[in-house]
Amino acid sequence: MGPGVPGGGVNRLGRVRASAYPKLTLSLRVLGLRPDGYHEIEALTVSLGQPSDVVEVTAVPHPGGVSFTVEGETEHAPSGLTNLAARAAEDVMLRAGRSGHGVQMVLRKRIPAGAGLGGGSADAAATLVAIRKLLDLDLTDDDLHEVAAGLGSDVPFCLRGGAAWMRGRGELIEPVPLRPGLGFLVALPPFRLATPVVYRAWDELGGPRATREVEARGTVARYVEALANDLEPAAEAVEPALVEFRSSLERAAGRPAILAGSGSAYVVPLERGVDPGALAESVGARLRVPVAGARSNAVGVRLGS
Repeated sequence: MGPGVPGGGVNRLGRVRASAYPKLTLSLRVLGLRPDGYHEIEALTVSLGQPSDVVEVTAVPHPGGVSFTVEGETEHAPSGLTNLAARAAEDVMLRAGRSGHGVQMVLRKRIPAGAGLGGGSADAAATLVAIRKLLDLDLTDDDLHEVAAGLGSDVPFCLRGGAAWMRGRGELIEPVPLRPGLGFLVALPPFRLATPVVYRAWDELGGPRATREVEARGTVARYVEALANDLEPAAEAVEPALVEFRSSLERAAGRPAILAGSGSAYVVPLERGVDPGALAESVGARLRVPVAGARSNAVGVRLGS
């Protein structure tokens, strides 16, 4: 058996790893401000297969709660117990009646923070799954979903992964059968945006609708006529340099781009037959910014990675 944990068991290895995959919002409509302070949304969202973060959790043979460190692409990522992944570990143990158990967490970051790719939410979702496995928690998938919804609007989708409409504040998930393997470019400008700041700007601008649309292609067109992001005008008001960045990206890629969530990353949907990696290398060299080629993924979390 792995290290003993007072008051309950652990899995026999005593250590669990889980990969956390980013999410990509293909189309986002913001319908208004809710009485609870959140925004009502309708978003078509997919998981991406890369870049992925890795959450590693280890049981320790004494109580003491969660210890947490973050490695890798740490710029703009919260450190210590303020990180959403650390909160997820504490919340899921509390839900299972196992609060205070000793767990060491290491988060290895590759998903950029402040880019609109849901990295923090993905890390939280992976942590829920990893801690359940590590401590053999008697929690169902529905239990994890409830804990996820309490952590943040995007965490329930990241827990499930694949492709879905997100409604409500994001916690209402309607799966859609988009095939995995859809290709995208993800381009990262040299600045980041904070989600609360962008939503506040959207409120201050009077709740604008998206000022432009991108034609939906392939199987995506079965679910939405055009891709649009109502947060784009707000994000561009917060960071006007986004306008020129998008224009440069579209010229280099030869295709239209759409803001990823609340930004700052921009995404270029690719048609079938285009190699995302090769195009990303070419576009990145022209723009001299990080550009990744990625494909849609069937899951949001994978154990043992």
